[in-house]
Amino acid sequence: MKPALVPPTGNGAGHSAPPSPPPADHPATWLPLNRIIHGDVLAELARLPARLAQAVIADPPYGNVLVETGWDTQWQSVADYLEWCQTWTAQCLRILKDDGLCFIFGQLGKREHGFIHLMSQLCRSFQFHDLIVWDRVVGYNERRDSLTPAYEMILVLRKGEKVKFNKESVRIPYDAKTIERYLKDPRYQDKQERLQHLSQGKFATNILSVPSLKGASREKCGHPSQKPLELIAKLILLSTDAGDVVLDPFLGSGTTAVAATQQGRNWLGVELNEEYCAIARRRLAEVQGLFTAGSEAAQRLAGTLAPPAVARDSITAGTEATAAPARVEEPVAVQLASTA
Repeated sequence: MKPALVPPTGNGAGHSAPPSPPPADHPATWLPLNRIIHGDVLAELARLPARLAQAVIADPPYGNVLVETGWDTQWQSVADYLEWCQTWTAQCLRILKDDGLCFIFGQLGKREHGFIHLMSQLCRSFQFHDLIVWDRVVGYNERRDSLTPAYEMILVLRKGEKVKFNKESVRIPYDAKTIERYLKDPRYQDKQERLQHLSQGKFATNILSVPSLKGASREKCGHPSQKPLELIAKLILLSTDAGDVVLDPFLGSGTTAVAATQQGRNWLGVELNEEYCAIARRRLAEVQGLFTAGSEAAQRLAGTLAPPAVARDSITAGTEATAAPARVEEPVAVQLASTA
């Protein structure tokens, strides 16, 4: 099966249409998807077309938190950091579809207080949707004069009044004892209907409890602020349908790309650090091995890692780090809206 082509406008349902390859005589009207763009975030985001992504998942440097890294200590002041964040966020919102959501990670603390100011500024500039608390379950190291921090925050921004939001996709299952107890409630006479309802689980709240990657976690792969696949998958499932495009402007070790691939979404990721690009490519290659060769999932993944496309008349190709060798004859691509 050939990989699907996702139109740049509409409600995202276009992924079910019969795919066709990018026209050879009009290469400027297609943008490759499912690839790692190796380059500076401001420069590379500026090259991407408007209203491309259904969701943006941004886990930026927090600003002088991971002081042992060069990439988190590059700003002379909090004001410089906030200005930089305003710039890339504006680009992400431009690239976001009108019914899309933009998720921005951050945390609070004595060194991380800049995120308070950032949230305030972004909510004045853009439309607030929600503030999700990520309960890390496994806390940070103890601190001398404050309580042990155990959460991070995810600011959610929107563009329009209506957003794509799949609340059913992240229900939390009840355990067997809870279901047994609820079935004894005398108010419900139809036990089979009640069991069917309980088996669906309960709706998630805006506190998402997902264990962080501590100690000997098998997911850890060499990035100091790597987020769990389970957490990123929840955000993707909440905000997109199969075939939609997810943008990660700070791809890092590739968690968003891996999660998007596993959930049947297309993706684009920008990453400046070549070492992290290499880690992401390796993780994506490993995910490919989880699918049966020749299956629809394997072909989607291969197409995902073989550049897909969006209209290139407004795009200057950056340095592209292809995620993995293509295993299909034609790339996944998005056709850009005509500018004529």
